[in-house]
Amino acid sequence: MDPAFLIGVVLAFGALVAMITMEGASFEALLIPAPMILVLGSTIGVGIASHTLRDTILAVQSLGRMVRGPKMTPEAVIPFLVGYAEKARGEGLLALEQELDSAPDAFTRQALQALADGTDAEDLQTVMDDEIAATASRNRVASKFFGSLGGYAPTIGIVGTVVSLTHVLEKLDEPDHLGPMIAAAFVATLWGLLSANFIWNPISGRLGRIGAVELERMTLVSEGMLAIQAGSAPHLLQERLEALSTVKPKTKKQKREQTPAAEEAR
Repeated sequence: MDPAFLIGVVLAFGALVAMITMEGASFEALLIPAPMILVLGSTIGVGIASHTLRDTILAVQSLGRMVRGPKMTPEAVIPFLVGYAEKARGEGLLALEQELDSAPDAFTRQALQALADGTDAEDLQTVMDDEIAATASRNRVASKFFGSLGGYAPTIGIVGTVVSLTHVLEKLDEPDHLGPMIAAAFVATLWGLLSANFIWNPISGRLGRIGAVELERMTLVSEGMLAIQAGSAPHLLQERLEALSTVKPKTKKQKREQTPAAEEAR
């Protein structure tokens, strides 16, 4: 699990609470149910209205992945691919079927099965490209959904403030109550800005980053599988994959240690 999101959100809200406390104010003054219900409820409502139901369900399902972070970094799949290349050169592509159960993810497992089945290079690349494109589309939908919530929230907060100020104007004959009422009116704007910049936009950005990491890993798997099918030498495959990934190239000693690690992982 990657705790970056939880750490960041706690730090952001902690800084807010610290500022309020240092100014001698009370955080409870911001916890007014009416504007919070308006901002959060209406933001989610218009977000759902601007997408399809399938998009909404997909976005909700992505929250668990957002908290956990990427299942595997792109560079972590390289030892597996190098191990597959060594096995294919020594025992043939059909032997890769033995590695299906220990494959690190479903995409790699699907590609291994296609190699073992004797799928030609063009069809194999088409299948993997289609899967990568479908994954990219799903990732964009989830990130865009929460990004739209981040765009709607501040405006809805202003709507809440305008509604509250309208109520304030109706009470001009009660000057003793105007101060608290005006302060409460601006709470809606505050929650609109807070929810956008402390919740929705970070979720959108994190999903986008997790999606980019996932696509990079899938691209490495795709390139690796095509190279294995073409009979690429394991050490050349490793160098090529490291060049394609964002990982710093390993020293010769690290490369010698990497292959046994892949064998143990399988």
